[in-house]
Amino acid sequence: MKKVDAHRNAPHEAAPSGFRGRAARAERSTAETDIRLNLCLDGSGQVSVHTGFGLLDHMLTLTAFWANFDLTLNCQGDLHIDAHHTAEDVGLTLGRALREAVGDRQGLARAGWARVPMDEALADVAVDLSGRPWLEWRGDELLPPLLAGEEKDLWREYYKALASSARCNIHICFQYGKNGHHLLESAAKGLGLALAQATRQSCASARASVPSTKGSLD
Repeated sequence: MKKVDAHRNAPHEAAPSGFRGRAARAERSTAETDIRLNLCLDGSGQVSVHTGFGLLDHMLTLTAFWANFDLTLNCQGDLHIDAHHTAEDVGLTLGRALREAVGDRQGLARAGWARVPMDEALADVAVDLSGRPWLEWRGDELLPPLLAGEEKDLWREYYKALASSARCNIHICFQYGKNGHHLLESAAKGLGLALAQATRQSCASARASVPSTKGSLD
């Protein structure tokens, strides 16, 4: 199977058969991780994720399900060190697949926002598929220092990698909460709903253009 160099923008393979609509396949192979994934934006929330880090599997599943994406993802990473490389490289690979699946962004809604409560916790998430990468990460002082045995900053690195590779703005603000799992779950679900809005395509001819007053997106 074809390997994609982690430091080179290689051409993407065609979407796999059986994936309908806007879809992409992405792979990443380094000395730290080996990742293969299929993503379909026009799916039904069918998700199969295996990274070896259960909390990351859970959050990826929530995001894809709430976005109504179909996602299969398998990662073999250097978990004997920690989950940092796995989380970061999964973010990079998923972001690249998202960027490829979105395509030329003609008629795209482009932006989305969501707020999802999880018991006592609440996070706000906003997304703009602008072509410019940015992560705004606020309120993480609410997170405990360790989550599932990993430092909390792993999650900032995951979302930063996702925003960087997808070339989009992601703003996540943890508003309040006491349980770290609940806070992360609120953000993961919120991202899914925001992506569902942002990746929506308009059928109206008046919107069948790049969603920018500049006439183009970076």
